[in-house]
Amino acid sequence: MDTRKGARSRWEEAYEKAAEREAEFSTMSGVPVKPLYTPEDAEGDYDEKLGYPGEYPYTRGVYPNMYRGRLWTVRQFAGYGDPEETNRRFKYLLDHGQNGLSVAFDMPTLMGLDSDSPLSLGEVGTEGVAVDSLEDMELLFDGIPMDEVSTSMTINAPAMVLLAMYVVAAEKQGVSPDQLAGTNQNDILKEYIAQKEWLFPPEPSMRVFRDMLVYATEHMPKWNTVSISGYHIREAGSTAAQELAFTLADGFAYVEAGIEAGLDVDDFAPRLSFFFNSHIDFFEEICKFRAARRIWATVMKEKYGARDERSLRMRFHTQTAGVSLTAQEPYNNVARTAFEALAAILGGTQSLHTNSLDEALALPTEEAVRVAVRTQQIAALETGVTNAIDPLGGSYFVEALTDELERQAYDYFRQIDEMGGMIRAIEDGFPMREIADASARYQRELEEQKRHIVNVNIYEPQDEKDVETHRLPPEVAERQLNRLKELKQRRDNDEVERCLEDLKEACRGGDNTMYPIIEAVRAYATVGEISVAMQEVFGDYRETPAI
Repeated sequence: MDTRKGARSRWEEAYEKAAEREAEFSTMSGVPVKPLYTPEDAEGDYDEKLGYPGEYPYTRGVYPNMYRGRLWTVRQFAGYGDPEETNRRFKYLLDHGQNGLSVAFDMPTLMGLDSDSPLSLGEVGTEGVAVDSLEDMELLFDGIPMDEVSTSMTINAPAMVLLAMYVVAAEKQGVSPDQLAGTNQNDILKEYIAQKEWLFPPEPSMRVFRDMLVYATEHMPKWNTVSISGYHIREAGSTAAQELAFTLADGFAYVEAGIEAGLDVDDFAPRLSFFFNSHIDFFEEICKFRAARRIWATVMKEKYGARDERSLRMRFHTQTAGVSLTAQEPYNNVARTAFEALAAILGGTQSLHTNSLDEALALPTEEAVRVAVRTQQIAALETGVTNAIDPLGGSYFVEALTDELERQAYDYFRQIDEMGGMIRAIEDGFPMREIADASARYQRELEEQKRHIVNVNIYEPQDEKDVETHRLPPEVAERQLNRLKELKQRRDNDEVERCLEDLKEACRGGDNTMYPIIEAVRAYATVGEISVAMQEVFGDYRETPAI
Protein backbone atom coordinates (compact mmCIF):
# COMPACT_ATOMS: atom_id res chain seq x y z
CA MET A 1 0.00 0.00 0.00
CA ASP A 2 1.39 3.42 -0.99
CA THR A 3 0.71 5.36 2.21
CA ARG A 4 2.55 8.39 0.84
CA LYS A 5 0.07 8.68 -2.04
CA GLY A 6 -2.81 8.35 0.38
CA ALA A 7 -1.39 11.06 2.61
CA ARG A 8 -0.91 13.37 -0.35
CA SER A 9 -4.52 12.87 -1.43
CA ARG A 10 -5.71 13.70 2.07
CA TRP A 11 -3.58 16.86 2.13
CA GLU A 12 -4.81 17.93 -1.33
CA GLU A 13 -8.43 17.57 -0.23
CA ALA A 14 -7.77 19.54 2.95
CA TYR A 15 -5.89 22.24 1.05
CA GLU A 16 -8.70 22.68 -1.48
CA LYS A 17 -11.17 23.27 1.37
CA ALA A 18 -8.91 25.75 3.17
CA ALA A 19 -9.10 29.45 2.38
CA GLU A 20 -6.11 30.86 0.49
CA ARG A 21 -5.15 34.49 1.05
CA GLU A 22 -5.05 36.92 -1.85
CA ALA A 23 -1.42 37.02 -2.97
CA GLU A 24 0.86 36.54 -5.97
CA PHE A 25 2.35 33.11 -5.30
CA SER A 26 5.36 33.39 -7.56
CA THR A 27 8.94 34.50 -7.23
CA MET A 28 9.89 38.11 -7.79
CA SER A 29 10.92 37.07 -11.32
CA GLY A 30 7.54 35.52 -12.05
CA VAL A 31 8.31 31.81 -11.55
CA PRO A 32 5.11 30.19 -10.21
CA VAL A 33 5.49 28.67 -6.73
CA LYS A 34 3.40 25.63 -5.87
CA PRO A 35 1.93 25.35 -2.38
CA LEU A 36 3.99 22.26 -1.56
CA TYR A 37 7.08 20.50 -2.92
CA THR A 38 7.72 16.77 -2.55
CA PRO A 39 10.34 14.23 -3.71
CA GLU A 40 8.61 14.13 -7.11
CA ASP A 41 9.76 17.72 -7.71
CA ALA A 42 13.46 16.98 -7.19
CA GLU A 43 14.68 15.53 -10.48
CA GLY A 44 17.87 13.71 -11.39
CA ASP A 45 20.58 11.69 -9.74
CA TYR A 46 22.13 13.15 -6.58
CA ASP A 47 25.75 12.81 -7.71
CA GLU A 48 24.95 14.22 -11.15
CA LYS A 49 22.88 17.21 -10.04
CA LEU A 50 24.28 17.99 -6.60
CA GLY A 51 27.36 16.01 -5.65
CA TYR A 52 29.47 17.13 -2.73
CA PRO A 53 30.97 20.52 -1.84
CA GLY A 54 34.26 21.09 -3.63
CA GLU A 55 33.41 18.50 -6.29
CA TYR A 56 31.92 18.73 -9.77
CA PRO A 57 29.36 20.14 -10.56
CA TYR A 58 29.87 22.35 -7.46
CA THR A 59 26.15 22.92 -6.87
CA ARG A 60 26.75 22.70 -3.13
CA GLY A 61 29.81 24.94 -3.02
CA VAL A 62 33.25 25.40 -4.54
CA TYR A 63 35.27 24.24 -1.52
CA PRO A 64 34.93 21.01 0.49
CA ASN A 65 34.73 22.78 3.85
CA MET A 66 33.21 26.14 2.81
CA TYR A 67 32.61 28.42 5.83
CA ARG A 68 33.72 25.77 8.34
CA GLY A 69 37.20 26.43 6.98
CA ARG A 70 37.11 30.13 6.14
CA LEU A 71 34.37 32.74 6.27
CA TRP A 72 33.57 34.90 3.26
CA THR A 73 35.54 38.12 2.78
CA VAL A 74 33.84 41.25 4.12
CA ARG A 75 34.42 43.63 1.22
CA GLN A 76 32.55 46.92 1.59
CA PHE A 77 32.41 49.17 -1.49
CA ALA A 78 33.96 52.54 -0.62
CA GLY A 79 35.07 55.70 -2.35
CA TYR A 80 34.15 59.38 -2.37
CA GLY A 81 35.70 62.78 -2.79
CA ASP A 82 39.40 62.80 -3.47
CA PRO A 83 42.02 60.10 -2.74
CA GLU A 84 42.85 61.46 0.74
CA GLU A 85 39.20 61.23 1.84
CA THR A 86 38.83 57.68 0.56
CA ASN A 87 42.18 56.63 2.03
CA ARG A 88 40.84 57.62 5.45
CA ARG A 89 37.63 55.63 4.85
CA PHE A 90 39.67 52.58 3.78
CA LYS A 91 41.68 52.70 6.99
CA TYR A 92 38.46 53.11 9.00
CA LEU A 93 36.96 50.01 7.38
CA LEU A 94 40.11 47.96 7.90
CA ASP A 95 40.18 49.00 11.55
CA HIS A 96 36.57 47.84 11.97
CA GLY A 97 37.06 44.32 10.69
CA GLN A 98 36.89 44.57 6.90
CA ASN A 99 39.49 42.31 5.30
CA GLY A 100 39.32 43.37 1.66
CA LEU A 101 39.05 46.72 -0.10
CA SER A 102 36.58 47.54 -2.86
CA VAL A 103 37.11 50.85 -4.66
CA ALA A 104 34.19 52.95 -5.90
CA PHE A 105 35.23 55.49 -8.55
CA ASP A 106 33.34 58.66 -9.38
CA MET A 107 31.37 59.03 -12.60
CA PRO A 108 34.02 60.96 -14.54
CA THR A 109 36.61 58.26 -13.81
CA LEU A 110 34.14 55.54 -14.81
CA MET A 111 33.58 57.34 -18.12
CA GLY A 112 37.30 57.84 -18.81
CA LEU A 113 37.12 61.58 -18.11
CA ASP A 114 39.44 63.77 -16.07
CA SER A 115 38.15 65.94 -13.25
CA ASP A 116 38.83 69.09 -15.29
CA SER A 117 36.65 67.99 -18.22
CA PRO A 118 33.59 70.20 -18.78
CA LEU A 119 31.52 67.00 -18.65
CA SER A 120 32.78 66.35 -15.09
CA LEU A 121 31.33 69.55 -13.64
CA GLY A 122 29.37 68.79 -10.48
CA GLU A 123 30.28 65.09 -10.53
CA VAL A 124 33.85 65.08 -9.18
CA GLY A 125 33.97 62.78 -6.17
CA THR A 126 30.21 62.72 -5.65
CA GLU A 127 29.54 58.99 -6.30
CA GLY A 128 33.01 57.62 -5.70
CA VAL A 129 36.63 58.65 -5.56
CA ALA A 130 38.16 60.80 -8.30
CA VAL A 131 41.29 59.22 -9.78
CA ASP A 132 42.91 61.19 -12.58
CA SER A 133 46.53 60.06 -12.45
CA LEU A 134 49.11 57.78 -10.89
CA GLU A 135 49.56 60.42 -8.19
CA ASP A 136 45.95 59.86 -7.09
CA MET A 137 46.44 56.09 -6.96
CA GLU A 138 49.54 56.57 -4.80
CA LEU A 139 47.56 58.77 -2.40
CA LEU A 140 44.64 56.33 -2.38
CA PHE A 141 46.84 53.53 -1.01
CA ASP A 142 49.17 55.63 1.10
CA GLY A 143 50.00 53.70 4.26
CA ILE A 144 48.19 50.57 3.06
CA PRO A 145 50.59 47.72 2.17
CA MET A 146 49.45 46.67 -1.29
CA ASP A 147 50.99 43.20 -0.95
CA GLU A 148 48.93 42.50 2.18
CA VAL A 149 45.46 43.62 1.08
CA SER A 150 43.19 42.25 -1.63
CA THR A 151 41.67 45.07 -3.69
CA SER A 152 38.64 45.02 -5.95
CA MET A 153 38.29 47.94 -8.36
CA THR A 154 34.85 48.58 -9.81
CA ILE A 155 36.01 50.00 -13.12
CA ASN A 156 35.13 48.89 -16.63
CA ALA A 157 35.66 51.08 -19.70
CA PRO A 158 39.02 52.53 -18.52
CA ALA A 159 39.90 49.41 -16.50
CA MET A 160 43.18 49.01 -18.39
CA VAL A 161 44.32 52.45 -17.20
CA LEU A 162 43.39 51.90 -13.55
CA LEU A 163 45.04 48.48 -13.54
CA ALA A 164 48.21 50.08 -14.91
CA MET A 165 48.05 52.74 -12.20
CA TYR A 166 47.61 50.07 -9.51
CA VAL A 167 50.61 48.13 -10.84
CA VAL A 168 52.88 51.19 -10.95
CA ALA A 169 51.71 52.49 -7.55
CA ALA A 170 52.56 49.09 -6.10
CA GLU A 171 55.99 49.18 -7.72
CA LYS A 172 56.61 52.48 -5.92
CA GLN A 173 55.87 50.63 -2.66
CA GLY A 174 58.36 47.94 -3.67
CA VAL A 175 55.62 45.44 -4.54
CA SER A 176 55.89 43.53 -7.83
CA PRO A 177 52.85 42.68 -10.01
CA ASP A 178 53.02 38.99 -9.12
CA GLN A 179 52.39 39.89 -5.45
CA LEU A 180 49.19 41.81 -6.09
CA ALA A 181 45.89 40.15 -5.21
CA GLY A 182 42.50 41.46 -6.23
CA THR A 183 40.11 42.05 -9.09
CA ASN A 184 39.31 44.48 -11.87
CA GLN A 185 35.62 44.41 -12.65
CA ASN A 186 36.52 45.00 -16.31
CA ASP A 187 33.23 43.51 -17.57
CA ILE A 188 32.75 45.66 -20.63
CA LEU A 189 29.97 43.54 -22.16
CA LYS A 190 27.62 44.21 -19.25
CA GLU A 191 28.24 47.92 -19.79
CA TYR A 192 26.51 47.71 -23.17
CA ILE A 193 23.71 45.67 -21.58
CA ALA A 194 23.04 47.58 -18.38
CA GLN A 195 25.37 50.24 -17.00
CA LYS A 196 26.05 52.17 -20.25
CA GLU A 197 29.62 53.28 -19.52
CA TRP A 198 31.87 52.53 -22.46
CA LEU A 199 34.66 54.15 -24.46
CA PHE A 200 34.81 52.13 -27.70
CA PRO A 201 32.60 49.83 -29.81
CA PRO A 202 32.30 46.21 -28.62
CA GLU A 203 34.96 44.69 -30.90
CA PRO A 204 37.87 47.01 -29.94
CA SER A 205 36.70 46.80 -26.32
CA MET A 206 37.17 43.03 -26.52
CA ARG A 207 40.61 43.61 -28.08
CA VAL A 208 41.64 45.65 -25.04
CA PHE A 209 40.12 43.02 -22.76
CA ARG A 210 42.23 40.33 -24.42
CA ASP A 211 45.36 42.44 -23.98
CA MET A 212 44.66 42.81 -20.26
CA LEU A 213 43.89 39.11 -19.90
CA VAL A 214 47.17 38.12 -21.56
CA TYR A 215 49.15 40.62 -19.48
CA ALA A 216 47.64 39.49 -16.17
CA THR A 217 47.99 35.79 -17.06
CA GLU A 218 51.70 36.33 -17.70
CA HIS A 219 52.52 38.74 -14.85
CA MET A 220 49.78 38.73 -12.18
CA PRO A 221 48.97 35.17 -11.06
CA LYS A 222 46.95 36.36 -8.03
CA TRP A 223 44.88 38.89 -9.97
CA ASN A 224 41.37 38.39 -11.36
CA THR A 225 41.36 40.26 -14.67
CA VAL A 226 37.58 40.36 -14.83
CA SER A 227 34.70 40.11 -12.39
CA ILE A 228 31.90 39.03 -14.68
CA SER A 229 29.05 41.07 -13.33
CA GLY A 230 25.38 40.27 -13.10
CA TYR A 231 24.87 42.89 -10.41
CA HIS A 232 24.17 45.78 -12.76
CA ILE A 233 22.06 43.60 -15.04
CA ARG A 234 19.79 42.89 -12.06
CA GLU A 235 19.79 46.53 -10.95
CA ALA A 236 18.59 47.43 -14.46
CA GLY A 237 15.44 45.39 -13.84
CA SER A 238 16.24 41.87 -15.05
CA THR A 239 14.77 38.70 -13.63
CA ALA A 240 16.98 36.29 -11.69
CA ALA A 241 17.14 33.99 -14.72
CA GLN A 242 18.14 36.87 -17.00
CA GLU A 243 20.88 37.93 -14.57
CA LEU A 244 22.08 34.34 -14.51
CA ALA A 245 21.93 33.80 -18.28
CA PHE A 246 23.35 37.11 -19.53
CA THR A 247 26.13 37.11 -16.95
CA LEU A 248 27.24 33.60 -17.84
CA ALA A 249 26.93 34.32 -21.55
CA ASP A 250 29.27 37.28 -21.05
CA GLY A 251 31.62 34.97 -19.17
CA PHE A 252 31.67 32.46 -22.00
CA ALA A 253 32.46 35.30 -24.45
CA TYR A 254 35.49 36.22 -22.32
CA VAL A 255 36.61 32.59 -22.26
CA GLU A 256 36.42 32.50 -26.05
CA ALA A 257 38.40 35.76 -26.22
CA GLY A 258 41.17 34.21 -24.13
CA ILE A 259 41.28 31.11 -26.30
CA GLU A 260 41.38 33.29 -29.45
CA ALA A 261 44.36 35.13 -27.93
CA GLY A 262 46.26 31.84 -27.88
CA LEU A 263 45.89 31.06 -24.18
CA ASP A 264 45.04 27.61 -22.91
CA VAL A 265 41.72 27.78 -21.08
CA ASP A 266 43.27 26.41 -17.89
CA ASP A 267 45.96 29.12 -17.97
CA PHE A 268 43.45 31.91 -17.37
CA ALA A 269 40.04 30.51 -16.38
CA PRO A 270 41.06 29.90 -12.73
CA ARG A 271 41.41 33.69 -12.34
CA LEU A 272 37.94 34.53 -13.67
CA SER A 273 35.52 35.59 -10.97
CA PHE A 274 31.88 36.69 -10.83
CA PHE A 275 29.83 39.40 -9.16
CA PHE A 276 26.14 38.81 -8.44
CA ASN A 277 23.22 40.71 -6.97
CA SER A 278 21.43 39.31 -3.94
CA HIS A 279 17.87 40.58 -4.19
CA ILE A 280 14.99 40.37 -1.76
CA ASP A 281 13.32 37.12 -2.97
CA PHE A 282 15.14 34.88 -0.51
CA PHE A 283 14.85 31.40 -2.04
CA GLU A 284 15.09 32.54 -5.65
CA GLU A 285 18.45 34.16 -4.93
CA ILE A 286 19.84 31.10 -3.17
CA CYS A 287 18.78 28.91 -6.09
CA LYS A 288 20.28 31.34 -8.61
CA PHE A 289 23.71 31.04 -7.00
CA ARG A 290 23.51 27.24 -6.91
CA ALA A 291 22.39 27.04 -10.54
CA ALA A 292 25.18 29.43 -11.59
CA ARG A 293 27.88 27.16 -10.18
CA ARG A 294 26.44 24.08 -11.85
CA ILE A 295 26.05 25.73 -15.26
CA TRP A 296 29.55 27.25 -15.23
CA ALA A 297 31.21 23.96 -14.29
CA THR A 298 29.25 21.97 -16.85
CA VAL A 299 29.83 24.32 -19.81
CA MET A 300 33.49 24.92 -18.98
CA LYS A 301 34.11 21.19 -18.88
CA GLU A 302 31.92 19.99 -21.74
CA LYS A 303 32.19 22.91 -24.21
CA TYR A 304 35.56 24.51 -23.52
CA GLY A 305 37.46 21.43 -22.39
CA ALA A 306 38.68 22.80 -19.06
CA ARG A 307 40.53 20.17 -17.07
CA ASP A 308 41.82 22.11 -14.07
CA GLU A 309 39.19 22.00 -11.34
CA ARG A 310 39.99 25.64 -10.54
CA SER A 311 38.62 26.53 -14.00
CA LEU A 312 35.35 24.81 -13.13
CA ARG A 313 34.84 26.49 -9.78
CA MET A 314 32.72 29.60 -10.00
CA ARG A 315 33.97 31.97 -7.31
CA PHE A 316 31.82 35.03 -6.82
CA HIS A 317 31.37 38.24 -4.87
CA THR A 318 27.88 39.36 -3.91
CA GLN A 319 26.35 42.72 -3.13
CA THR A 320 22.92 43.20 -1.66
CA ALA A 321 20.39 44.87 -3.95
CA GLY A 322 20.66 48.63 -4.22
CA VAL A 323 17.29 48.88 -5.96
CA SER A 324 15.57 47.20 -3.00
CA LEU A 325 16.51 50.09 -0.70
CA THR A 326 13.82 52.68 -0.02
CA ALA A 327 14.09 56.35 0.87
CA GLN A 328 10.94 55.90 2.96
CA GLU A 329 11.72 54.75 6.53
CA PRO A 330 15.36 53.98 5.63
CA TYR A 331 16.03 52.05 8.85
CA ASN A 332 13.90 49.27 7.36
CA ASN A 333 16.73 48.83 4.85
CA VAL A 334 18.77 47.19 7.60
CA ALA A 335 16.26 44.32 7.62
CA ARG A 336 16.15 44.10 3.82
CA THR A 337 19.93 44.01 3.61
CA ALA A 338 20.17 41.36 6.34
CA PHE A 339 17.80 39.02 4.47
CA GLU A 340 19.67 39.58 1.21
CA ALA A 341 23.02 38.98 2.89
CA LEU A 342 21.70 35.75 4.39
CA ALA A 343 20.59 34.55 0.94
CA ALA A 344 24.09 35.22 -0.42
CA ILE A 345 25.66 33.30 2.46
CA LEU A 346 23.31 30.35 2.11
CA GLY A 347 24.03 30.49 -1.64
CA GLY A 348 27.76 30.08 -0.96
CA THR A 349 29.32 33.47 -1.80
CA GLN A 350 33.10 34.01 -1.42
CA SER A 351 32.87 37.70 -0.51
CA LEU A 352 30.05 40.03 0.38
CA HIS A 353 29.15 43.72 0.42
CA THR A 354 26.14 44.75 2.50
CA ASN A 355 24.52 48.03 1.46
CA SER A 356 24.09 50.78 4.03
CA LEU A 357 20.67 51.89 5.23
CA ASP A 358 21.01 55.45 3.86
CA GLU A 359 22.21 54.68 0.32
CA ALA A 360 18.83 55.49 -1.23
CA LEU A 361 19.47 59.04 -0.01
CA ALA A 362 23.19 59.68 -0.32
CA LEU A 363 26.65 58.21 0.08
CA PRO A 364 26.66 56.26 3.37
CA THR A 365 27.75 57.79 6.64
CA GLU A 366 30.39 56.05 8.75
CA GLU A 367 27.69 54.98 11.22
CA ALA A 368 25.62 53.39 8.44
CA VAL A 369 28.69 51.61 7.07
CA ARG A 370 29.46 50.25 10.53
CA VAL A 371 25.95 48.81 10.82
CA ALA A 372 26.37 47.20 7.39
CA VAL A 373 29.66 45.57 8.44
CA ARG A 374 28.14 44.43 11.75
CA THR A 375 25.28 42.81 9.82
CA GLN A 376 27.78 40.47 8.19
CA GLN A 377 29.61 39.80 11.44
CA ILE A 378 26.36 38.91 13.22
CA ALA A 379 25.41 36.55 10.40
CA ALA A 380 28.83 34.91 10.54
CA LEU A 381 29.25 34.58 14.30
CA GLU A 382 25.78 34.50 15.87
CA THR A 383 23.19 32.89 13.58
CA GLY A 384 24.72 29.43 13.12
CA VAL A 385 24.22 29.48 9.34
CA THR A 386 27.92 28.78 8.79
CA ASN A 387 27.91 25.50 10.72
CA ALA A 388 26.61 23.26 7.92
CA ILE A 389 27.60 23.40 4.26
CA ASP A 390 24.70 24.18 1.88
CA PRO A 391 22.13 23.61 4.64
CA LEU A 392 19.19 24.04 2.25
CA GLY A 393 20.53 21.45 -0.21
CA GLY A 394 18.02 18.65 -0.65
CA SER A 395 15.03 20.87 0.03
CA TYR A 396 12.46 19.82 -2.56
CA PHE A 397 11.55 23.46 -3.20
CA VAL A 398 15.16 24.64 -3.43
CA GLU A 399 16.19 21.87 -5.82
CA ALA A 400 13.12 22.34 -8.03
CA LEU A 401 13.67 26.11 -8.24
CA THR A 402 17.38 25.64 -8.92
CA ASP A 403 16.47 23.34 -11.82
CA GLU A 404 13.94 25.83 -13.19
CA LEU A 405 16.39 28.75 -13.18
CA GLU A 406 18.98 26.53 -14.85
CA ARG A 407 16.44 25.56 -17.54
CA GLN A 408 15.58 29.21 -18.24
CA ALA A 409 19.27 30.12 -18.49
CA TYR A 410 19.95 27.40 -21.06
CA ASP A 411 16.98 28.61 -23.08
CA TYR A 412 18.59 32.07 -23.24
CA PHE A 413 21.94 30.50 -24.23
CA ARG A 414 20.19 28.81 -27.14
CA GLN A 415 18.70 32.10 -28.34
CA ILE A 416 22.04 33.92 -28.03
CA ASP A 417 23.84 31.17 -29.96
CA GLU A 418 21.24 31.42 -32.75
CA MET A 419 22.04 35.16 -33.01
CA GLY A 420 25.74 34.47 -33.47
CA GLY A 421 27.01 34.98 -29.93
CA MET A 422 26.84 37.54 -27.17
CA ILE A 423 28.43 40.46 -29.03
CA ARG A 424 25.97 40.10 -31.92
CA ALA A 425 23.09 39.81 -29.43
CA ILE A 426 24.23 43.02 -27.71
CA GLU A 427 24.56 44.88 -31.01
CA ASP A 428 21.01 43.75 -31.86
CA GLY A 429 19.74 44.96 -28.48
CA PHE A 430 18.41 41.54 -27.42
CA PRO A 431 19.43 41.49 -23.72
CA MET A 432 18.32 45.09 -23.29
CA ARG A 433 14.85 44.39 -24.68
CA GLU A 434 14.43 41.35 -22.44
CA ILE A 435 15.44 43.33 -19.36
CA ALA A 436 13.18 46.26 -20.30
CA ASP A 437 10.20 43.92 -20.65
CA ALA A 438 10.93 42.28 -17.29
CA SER A 439 11.33 45.63 -15.56
CA ALA A 440 8.06 46.92 -17.01
CA ARG A 441 6.23 43.77 -15.87
CA TYR A 442 7.48 44.16 -12.31
CA GLN A 443 6.54 47.85 -12.22
CA ARG A 444 3.01 47.01 -13.37
CA GLU A 445 2.71 44.41 -10.61
CA LEU A 446 3.73 47.01 -8.04
CA GLU A 447 1.27 49.57 -9.38
CA GLU A 448 -1.52 46.98 -9.38
CA GLN A 449 -0.44 45.89 -5.87
CA LYS A 450 0.09 42.32 -6.95
CA ARG A 451 3.46 42.71 -5.22
CA HIS A 452 4.33 44.84 -2.26
CA ILE A 453 7.21 46.97 -1.04
CA VAL A 454 6.70 47.97 2.56
CA ASN A 455 6.43 51.79 2.91
CA VAL A 456 6.15 52.21 -0.87
CA ASN A 457 2.84 50.70 -1.94
CA ILE A 458 1.67 49.23 1.39
CA TYR A 459 1.95 50.42 5.00
CA GLU A 460 2.64 54.02 4.14
CA PRO A 461 5.34 55.58 6.35
CA GLN A 462 4.20 57.53 9.38
CA ASP A 463 6.03 60.33 11.19
CA GLU A 464 9.29 59.85 9.35
CA LYS A 465 12.40 61.19 11.04
CA ASP A 466 15.17 62.79 9.07
CA VAL A 467 18.26 60.65 8.60
CA GLU A 468 21.61 62.36 8.75
CA THR A 469 23.30 61.89 5.39
CA HIS A 470 26.87 62.19 4.20
CA ARG A 471 27.64 65.47 2.46
CA LEU A 472 30.71 66.16 0.37
CA PRO A 473 32.30 69.55 1.11
CA PRO A 474 32.77 71.59 -2.10
CA GLU A 475 36.44 72.18 -1.29
CA VAL A 476 37.14 68.47 -1.90
CA ALA A 477 36.43 68.81 -5.64
CA GLU A 478 38.40 72.07 -5.72
CA ARG A 479 41.35 70.30 -4.12
CA GLN A 480 41.20 67.56 -6.75
CA LEU A 481 41.11 70.07 -9.61
CA ASN A 482 44.04 72.03 -8.18
CA ARG A 483 46.12 68.87 -7.77
CA LEU A 484 45.45 67.87 -11.37
CA LYS A 485 46.36 71.35 -12.63
CA GLU A 486 49.63 71.31 -10.69
CA LEU A 487 50.47 67.81 -11.93
CA LYS A 488 50.05 68.82 -15.57
CA GLN A 489 52.36 71.78 -14.99
CA ARG A 490 55.25 69.93 -13.32
CA ARG A 491 55.33 66.60 -15.22
CA ASP A 492 57.37 66.09 -18.42
CA ASN A 493 54.65 66.85 -20.96
CA ASP A 494 56.90 65.96 -23.91
CA GLU A 495 57.32 62.49 -22.41
CA VAL A 496 53.54 62.23 -21.94
CA GLU A 497 52.95 63.05 -25.62
CA ARG A 498 55.57 60.51 -26.73
CA CYS A 499 53.95 57.79 -24.62
CA LEU A 500 50.48 58.61 -25.96
CA GLU A 501 51.75 58.38 -29.55
CA ASP A 502 53.30 54.98 -28.77
CA LEU A 503 49.94 53.89 -27.38
CA LYS A 504 48.07 54.99 -30.50
CA GLU A 505 50.54 53.09 -32.65
CA ALA A 506 49.94 49.92 -30.60
CA CYS A 507 46.18 50.40 -31.01
CA ARG A 508 46.57 50.67 -34.78
CA GLY A 509 48.70 47.51 -34.91
CA GLY A 510 48.57 44.22 -33.09
CA ASP A 511 50.82 44.89 -30.10
CA ASN A 512 49.52 44.39 -26.57
CA THR A 513 48.20 47.79 -25.45
CA MET A 514 48.87 47.20 -21.75
CA TYR A 515 52.60 47.88 -22.06
CA PRO A 516 52.33 51.37 -23.61
CA ILE A 517 49.50 52.17 -21.19
CA ILE A 518 51.80 51.34 -18.27
CA GLU A 519 54.51 53.57 -19.71
CA ALA A 520 52.03 56.42 -20.17
CA VAL A 521 50.91 56.00 -16.56
CA ARG A 522 54.55 56.14 -15.38
CA ALA A 523 54.85 59.46 -17.17
CA TYR A 524 51.74 60.63 -15.25
CA ALA A 525 49.44 60.74 -18.25
CA THR A 526 45.85 60.97 -17.01
CA VAL A 527 42.87 58.68 -17.37
CA GLY A 528 41.26 61.13 -19.78
CA GLU A 529 44.36 61.60 -21.93
CA ILE A 530 44.90 57.87 -22.31
CA SER A 531 41.22 57.25 -23.04
CA VAL A 532 41.09 59.98 -25.71
CA ALA A 533 44.25 58.64 -27.37
CA MET A 534 42.67 55.20 -27.70
CA GLN A 535 39.34 56.62 -28.87
CA GLU A 536 41.13 58.41 -31.70
CA VAL A 537 42.02 54.97 -33.09
CA PHE A 538 39.08 52.81 -31.99
CA GLY A 539 36.24 55.31 -32.36
CA ASP A 540 33.09 55.75 -30.28
CA TYR A 541 29.88 53.70 -30.09
CA ARG A 542 26.15 54.43 -30.21
CA GLU A 543 23.87 51.60 -29.14
CA THR A 544 20.84 50.22 -30.93
CA PRO A 545 17.72 51.48 -29.08
CA ALA A 546 15.85 48.70 -27.27
CA ILE A 547 12.36 49.03 -28.73
